Amino acid sequence: MNIATPVTIVMVEDDEGHARLIERNIRRAGVNNEIKTFQDGTSALEFLLGSDGSGEVSRNRALLVLLDLNLPDMTGIDILAKVKANEHTRLAPVVVLTTTDDQREIQRCYELGANVYITKPVNYEGFANAIRQLGLFFSVMQVPEAP
Repeated sequence: MNIATPVTIVMVEDDEGHARLIERNIRRAGVNNEIKTFQDGTSALEFLLGSDGSGEVSRNRALLVLLDLNLPDMTGIDILAKVKANEHTRLAPVVVLTTTDDQREIQRCYELGANVYITKPVNYEGFANAIRQLGLFFSVMQVPEAP
């Protein structure tokens, strides 16, 4: 993979309103990267690791994962563990965006390799502000290349 590989943002978020808000604020920050949105863990993992689960499909992809922990079919922690355990996706930055502020869960996410953990504020304005800051962060962030 070379430096010019565009980063694909993979958003795993089952709340359509939150997904639209996240995307709108990322765009507002001037980030024009492709955003692939998944409403459940099964389809997100299929995109990230392929139907065979090998991760080979992501070998030459530059990925950034936005991950909600509360999904209809599995927990985001399960997805995080699989992404970070796979040789082709383990370097992809993972940003956890969730309503959960349980310290044990936050610690577990960092232990599994999450790069950033953001608790979604319950009020819209707080959430929009957090996402705006995240969009600015993406606009200056460099994603590591696969070896």
